[in-house]
Amino acid sequence: MRSSNPVFSRRGFSRDNGHAGFNAAPQAGAPATGNPYAQGTAANPYATNPYAQTDMHGAPQAPARTDVMTIDGVVTRTAMTLGTVILAAAVAWWVMPVDEANLSTAYGVAIGAALIGFVLSLVNSFKRRPSPALILTYAAFEGVFLGIVSNIVSMYVAPGAAMQAVLGTMAVFAGVLIAYRTGLIRVTRRFYGFVMAAAIGFMLLMMVNLLFAVFGGGDGLGFRSGALGVVFGIVAIVIGACILALNFKQVEDGIAYGAPREEEWLAAFGLTVTLVWIYIEMLRLVAILSGDD
Repeated sequence: MRSSNPVFSRRGFSRDNGHAGFNAAPQAGAPATGNPYAQGTAANPYATNPYAQTDMHGAPQAPARTDVMTIDGVVTRTAMTLGTVILAAAVAWWVMPVDEANLSTAYGVAIGAALIGFVLSLVNSFKRRPSPALILTYAAFEGVFLGIVSNIVSMYVAPGAAMQAVLGTMAVFAGVLIAYRTGLIRVTRRFYGFVMAAAIGFMLLMMVNLLFAVFGGGDGLGFRSGALGVVFGIVAIVIGACILALNFKQVEDGIAYGAPREEEWLAAFGLTVTLVWIYIEMLRLVAILSGDD
């Protein structure tokens, strides 16, 4: 399937020639139709090998591959990527002063880090093979941006906002994971289409709002402040949660189809991008609600 997360848009662990076969399952002993990682053919190449492994019924089996994507590998890579974000954010929080004398400089550094992170995210998204160095570099710059912005919001808008946003992001992640594993969320073709449409529509609307803010001043059309800001903040978090479910499905399919081990970095990158999205929206929502008090 192909996820709506931009880092998964260029490729996926397809089940039917690039289109999501959401209800299909790989058959044991035979490559799945359209699976780019399928190994071998219908004829067992080990059938005449006297040293081939056999199952309990004496049927020959191919040796297990050791260079494939695993859940432990995805967890490890995700921990490394998120750990880099957190470490960079902590360093930026404590090193970059955000007092009134240096506030404009802090904003400049944050915007610069965000732009570099955005460019790196595009590079990582369109590279033919995942690059751990580039992914970790993206995480570092994203962490600098988050650390400075979180410090500014916590100091001038809502004390404790960063911790509230972290807890909110963790709650969303845990809730979506539990709902996905228990079957409350089923990633079907219709679900995928809805999330894609909602995410694209939301981003286009926010771009229009940004253009109005740049050329008209203030908050543009008012979609990111006040009552409308709360509504759109909740919508953004819900969209992020839906994309998170697509990320889980992406990982599940990659493991099921024996994706190469290097794809663990792609999965970690996608999860990190989604969690950063959710955290930023949580931070914005906390700031808006605190400003309304």
